Amino acid sequence: MLVALGLAVGAAACAPAEDDTPEPAASRDVGVQLFQWTWDAIGRECTDRLGPAGYGWVLTSPPQEHVRGEEWWTAYQPVSYRLESRLGTRAELAAMVGTCHDAGVDVVVDAVINHMTGQDEPGTGWAGSPYSHYDYPGTWSDAAGDFHHCGVPPADDIADYRDAYEVQHCELVNLADLATGRPAVQDRLVAYLEDVLSLGVDGFRLDAAKHMPAEDVAAVVERLPAGTRIVSEVIRGGGEPVVPEQYTPFGDVFEFAWGREATGMIRGGSLRLVTELGAGSSYLPSEKAWIFVENHDTERGGSTLAYPDGAPYVLANVLMLATGYGRPVVYSGYAFSDRDAGPEQDGDGAVLDAACPDDAGPERAYADGEWVCQHRWRAVEGMVGWRSAVGDDPVGARWEDGDALALSRGERGTVVVNGGDATLEARVPTTLRDGAYCDVLAGPTAAAGPAGPDGPRCAG
Repeated sequence: MLVALGLAVGAAACAPAEDDTPEPAASRDVGVQLFQWTWDAIGRECTDRLGPAGYGWVLTSPPQEHVRGEEWWTAYQPVSYRLESRLGTRAELAAMVGTCHDAGVDVVVDAVINHMTGQDEPGTGWAGSPYSHYDYPGTWSDAAGDFHHCGVPPADDIADYRDAYEVQHCELVNLADLATGRPAVQDRLVAYLEDVLSLGVDGFRLDAAKHMPAEDVAAVVERLPAGTRIVSEVIRGGGEPVVPEQYTPFGDVFEFAWGREATGMIRGGSLRLVTELGAGSSYLPSEKAWIFVENHDTERGGSTLAYPDGAPYVLANVLMLATGYGRPVVYSGYAFSDRDAGPEQDGDGAVLDAACPDDAGPERAYADGEWVCQHRWRAVEGMVGWRSAVGDDPVGARWEDGDALALSRGERGTVVVNGGDATLEARVPTTLRDGAYCDVLAGPTAAAGPAGPDGPRCAG
């Protein structure tokens, strides 16, 4: 008998204590985006939580020098490719990579290579580099032809997303658009990415990849060392000619549709449909797709569930981690009421190290600037371990009862979710072997059944 509270989740994932059957190799395919975390804070988190919890990699914010300002988006306006930013120094970045590797966690860096700044007035970057909108001494020059000027009035900004030329040769909200088809530009971008890789970084998220022709991106990333992990940001839009599939020959792509559609299904009470996302032809192949419930853009745009949604948001993360489609990315950021607000900073503008509250979870009322630390939430962190335990086992038994849903992954894990308001008591069929199991969503010491003579093998 399993009891699940309304808008609650329950899960079990551990081999029986008395079972000597060899366990499958642990899967570490879950990543976490630690948005606007400093390098020092990421290093500590790799050691203290990410590695032990089973996270396989961490996605960082951009590391290059950027414009000054308190807003979060200043990090996405490069001034130079010096690895000095308000998140830390080059040395601190290198130290973080080594620390995370020691904890078994790879590092993927957000790389902004489509554009430079959107500032009309000259300025000085975080590390002291002077710049103007189309002139970055020692890096780019308008006189050298390093930027696109598409001629679309009034200011070269993209006006029609159904026109591929505009999308990839005009400016994205006034950001100086690099002429990525020029060999000299490609050479400089390769040099930047190779410099980051020299610190031990494992791969890159390519910001705004949709706004660069796929052949331009390929010309850059195919010159990087074999095994460099590449994931492109390409948002699929109805009737638009630029689609994610154009970017799969040289890497993976974020599948934005998963989070949007899962949000609608959970709000509409269709939990089963969430577990089937990815099966249609409108989705990327599973081996090419990185999926997420929210990221730093969607949580500000309202297109997906986000931390203020509480239990439905937890359900979305649990289902993302329970099913087999794509490579899941857990998001972890800070609380805000102003969508432009950056993280908390010191008097010089440097971001303060993240500090997760002891009671981080969906029940907490977060004040602006507080670190939400979704990756530490009991249900989310528990499901990362659950996914690691079930490995590549396929989805087996499924069960539905009104707003409740259960599914099993092989013989080692079953997840049960209840999207209704009432407590559910039910007998749920599973493919689990007989034994004692841990309820990894209820905490590290909870057991879903009587323990064997030595107790459950897992600790949650």
